[in-house]
Amino acid sequence: MRQSRSAPTRAVDDEASEAFRQAEANVRGVGRDARAGRPDANASTRADTDHGTKPEGKRVRRAPSPARVAEREQSRVTEQPGFVLHSYPYRETSLIIDVLTRDHGRIALVAKGAKRPHSALRGVLQTFQPLSLAWLGKGELRTLTKAEWVGGLRPLEGDALLSGFYLNELLVKFCARDDPHDKLFQHYLTTLHHLAHGEPAGIILRAFERVLLRETGYAVAFDRCTQTRGQVTPDRRYVFHPDWGVRPARGDEPSDWPVVIGQTLLDMEQDDYSRAQTVQQSKLLMRFLLNHHLGGVPLNTRQILLDLQKL
Repeated sequence: MRQSRSAPTRAVDDEASEAFRQAEANVRGVGRDARAGRPDANASTRADTDHGTKPEGKRVRRAPSPARVAEREQSRVTEQPGFVLHSYPYRETSLIIDVLTRDHGRIALVAKGAKRPHSALRGVLQTFQPLSLAWLGKGELRTLTKAEWVGGLRPLEGDALLSGFYLNELLVKFCARDDPHDKLFQHYLTTLHHLAHGEPAGIILRAFERVLLRETGYAVAFDRCTQTRGQVTPDRRYVFHPDWGVRPARGDEPSDWPVVIGQTLLDMEQDDYSRAQTVQQSKLLMRFLLNHHLGGVPLNTRQILLDLQKL
């Protein structure tokens, strides 16, 4: 049975994105209400100044220059959909969180006080949960100013949880900072939905790996031979040159290059994993390509999965 992913994927995309859209609408509405009903904090100061007197015992602050205000506003980001990929301690009470955002790509944020027992951020900054984020700053390390749980995703459990950590490690290693990939962000969201609903992890991960390589600049085409530009033949044996693409196997390739049949490559191009041989060979091929582009640096989560399989 052929697994067609187009219609189900669109439905999942719509379901997964709705929570973000609703959260953004709510935040904008609250912001408008607050601005409409907010008292003017400088009203009393201006009134005293208009009458020629200064407030007794209080220092009158000089208003920031328009250029300073504009610079501050440019460095402020609000209502940004995002996911926590990884976090680690920073100083005594804070965390540095690596987040994937929809419009700004992967960035690092300082969550001040997030390790304190009563911090509101402790229960919010969780992996695999959609968040609405706000931060301030333009450097390599920004300051988190707000994080709200959006909802709309089931929690990952068991093997799906390990697969989720594998996705996060791939994103950290392949995505440069401040390099937006809105399609990859959406596919990550969709992939989490598929995993949370118990779909086969191997199939879901192969599709994500393809999108990851394509969106980060490593174009992967499986149905065309790079030498002849002709269509791959189903019953012929091929290898995938990591820098040039598909070519027929000649028998003189390096021993670590997986040899696959053309049907596997054609199936991968269509995200069709209904054949057992395609599932097996695609796993070896994608592992080879990822390892090449990572320069041989091993993935921690993959090693954990392999160790668990040996138990």
